[in-house]
Amino acid sequence: MTDTASFPADVRLLVDGGSLGNPGRGYGSFRLTDREGHEQTIRLEFGDQVTNNQAEYRTLIAALEAALAHALEHGWAPERLSLSIVTDSQLMVEQIAGHWKVRQPHLKPLHERARALLQRFGRVEISWRPREEIAAVLGH
Repeated sequence: MTDTASFPADVRLLVDGGSLGNPGRGYGSFRLTDREGHEQTIRLEFGDQVTNNQAEYRTLIAALEAALAHALEHGWAPERLSLSIVTDSQLMVEQIAGHWKVRQPHLKPLHERARALLQRFGRVEISWRPREEIAAVLGH
């Protein structure tokens, strides 16, 4: 996995999750954009007693599942695609990249699921951007 911003991607994901209270009512949204210019934005609700980090991971997982489905709908082999992910969660970027350990037991299964989905793609970039940049696009 790379974290360079100049990465030419077939599919781009902009993801953000959060909670109203921590834990609290969890939410997320993501924007998927493909190499042909197709774009979709999805909003998610995760219910109560969700931490901010759980919401971030759940949003990433939903975005990765959507990217896989999108690829298959277009007849693209996911293992041949490049994927760029942008998030405001430094924790998630560092854990996905393997730089930081996943210490919280409630995040371990989410991290494992995200890593398994990421392995389905050919090349993956994950990078951090300030919250304001993400909010300007996704609206929260």
